[in-house]
Amino acid sequence: MKSKQSPETGRDPTGTKILLTSLSAAVAETATFPIDLTKTRLQLHGESLSASRPTTAFRVAAEILRRQGPLGLYQGLSPAIIRHLFYTPIRIVGYETLRNAAGEGSGGALSLPGRALIGGISGVIAQVVASPADLVKVRMQADGRLLSQGIQPRYSGPFDAFSKIIQSEGMGGLWKGVVPNAQRAFLVNMGELACYDQAKRFIIRAHIAEDNIYTHTLASIMSGLSATALSCPADVVKTRMMNQYKAMYSSSYDCLVKTVQIEGLRALWKGFFPTWARLGPWQFVFWVSYERFRNLAGLSSF
Repeated sequence: MKSKQSPETGRDPTGTKILLTSLSAAVAETATFPIDLTKTRLQLHGESLSASRPTTAFRVAAEILRRQGPLGLYQGLSPAIIRHLFYTPIRIVGYETLRNAAGEGSGGALSLPGRALIGGISGVIAQVVASPADLVKVRMQADGRLLSQGIQPRYSGPFDAFSKIIQSEGMGGLWKGVVPNAQRAFLVNMGELACYDQAKRFIIRAHIAEDNIYTHTLASIMSGLSATALSCPADVVKTRMMNQYKAMYSSSYDCLVKTVQIEGLRALWKGFFPTWARLGPWQFVFWVSYERFRNLAGLSSF
């Protein structure tokens, strides 16, 4: 499966695309990480406690600021960026490669279901590779709750987390929750990549806007809503499965059932607003940066 060569340089641009996706993802992750942290804490709130007091994303964020200060909103940022150095290039470059291989770049046009399938497959592959870093990110985000309660956190940093997880849970422990993780990745990338790609082409072909920041903004908003609606239940299960260090759940299905039994069906969409509030800005920052970087590097638009 060969990548198309850049007409300006005559070289395979895959390496450049990987570098640009990593850079764009790091910028987007840093800009939106406090929202992701709030979402994770909100999803873990009330875990297995039927009498837990209801809370909101605003209350969670305010509590973090009150107890830990502004830096508390960036608890777990380093493993999050490490994760995106693997996750984002694989899914973005993989999607584009598969899309072009399917005939998109040869005058053909893929259907929305075709784009969705390719997006889902790319997401699963990327998430399996990046799952250890994702696990550490979730554990470190959750550790902030312990610190706020005056309890010693489990890990002092990402490398300490990797080391302790391997020692106590084995190498396989780094892939704890990989099944719900992959399920969530399939859904979120199916919604995100396919919707962004399709929406962007529709906006341009309908002459609503040119291939510019306005088109990228509209397409990212649409894809963010689609990805959130599809992935939120799997995201809740994934977060709880990855955070457990005692056998609270025997499988992702067991986690799903217990969550609904104890907290109700609506618990599967816990963190919907902060998830969408993060996906929208994240995609805006990422896609605007990535498209601009591609242009500066002499590559065609995504």
